[in-house]
Amino acid sequence: MQSMSTALNGLYQYPIVQAPMAGGASCPPLAAAVCEAGALGFLAGGYKTADGMYQEIKRTRGLTRRPFGVNLFMPQTGYVDPAAVEAYRGQLAGEAGWYEISLAAEDTIGTCDDGYEAKLAILVEDPVPVVSFTFGCPPPETLTRLRKAGTHTVVTVTSVEEARAAQEAGADAVCVQGVEAGGHQGTHRDDPRSDGTEGVGLLALVAQVREAVALPIIAAGGLMRGSQIAALLAAGAEAAQLGTAFLGCPESGAHPLHKKALTDPLFVRTELTRAFSGRPARGLVNRFMREHGPYAPAAYPQVHHLTSGLRKAAAAAGDPQGMALWAGQGHRLARMLPAGELVEVLAAELAEAQSTLKVMQMRRAS
Repeated sequence: MQSMSTALNGLYQYPIVQAPMAGGASCPPLAAAVCEAGALGFLAGGYKTADGMYQEIKRTRGLTRRPFGVNLFMPQTGYVDPAAVEAYRGQLAGEAGWYEISLAAEDTIGTCDDGYEAKLAILVEDPVPVVSFTFGCPPPETLTRLRKAGTHTVVTVTSVEEARAAQEAGADAVCVQGVEAGGHQGTHRDDPRSDGTEGVGLLALVAQVREAVALPIIAAGGLMRGSQIAALLAAGAEAAQLGTAFLGCPESGAHPLHKKALTDPLFVRTELTRAFSGRPARGLVNRFMREHGPYAPAAYPQVHHLTSGLRKAAAAAGDPQGMALWAGQGHRLARMLPAGELVEVLAAELAEAQSTLKVMQMRRAS
């Protein structure tokens, strides 16, 4: 297998990866701007049709000639209790009345595969430089197909066990996601008895995974400053992935209310919740999360489709209290800079931190 460390270094000037934020935030203008600045931009394949994903790939190619990646959601195969979903529908009846909409009918709340096979077929036929996977690990034959097409593969992991599974399957690298990360926890299996809060912090998890597998590591989870990137690189990561940091960029497709909320004093903290999607995901604590989070079942993506209309209605009404405001724990450090400028600032901070660390090491050695 080719050294992914070498391959990754050939994909970017700076070891900075823009996270694939599904739901609209990751879009061609953002990914292209990040790539043009010397980092690695990503498109989110989740929640799109296969053709929608392909159109975004074509558009990104028209904006940059630099390498970029695409993220796919693995199909969900766990059992979902229909009665629990219907009970949650009843819990949300007041929300539907408030926004004057009808909740999606039971037979229209979507499938569990997110068009995975069709998207995979496109990426094999017309490959991009990097494909990453969330919510599971593909079988070895899938990773082999992508490798033969010239694509590097990355599997999101949240534990040592998941990292070992990715290595055994033949992934080229792992994206190690700490519990601090905004948006969905990329666990390979969603334990219905868990709310995700027992997850491991990023620095500790990177150290554990570094000792357990030989794969290159992309570290993700609450990172907002170049000094944090330097710390993760010193701990054994090859690169750092940032999502919330890029969420407020003008090129981001996130809703303006979402961008504003990142630094709004009204939203003081984040929590992991199943309220919006049925899977643990970290977002800014708002009214919807407080009122409905305790009752949300482990039912992804059924709950995601069930609440989709509510979230859209809240956004249309200018009500951030009813929106899914995904954000990592470092959200208050967000800087509303153009994506290219943000990459340059992060790179400068990283270089300064590494230089300081080198000086300290030299002093200790002398």
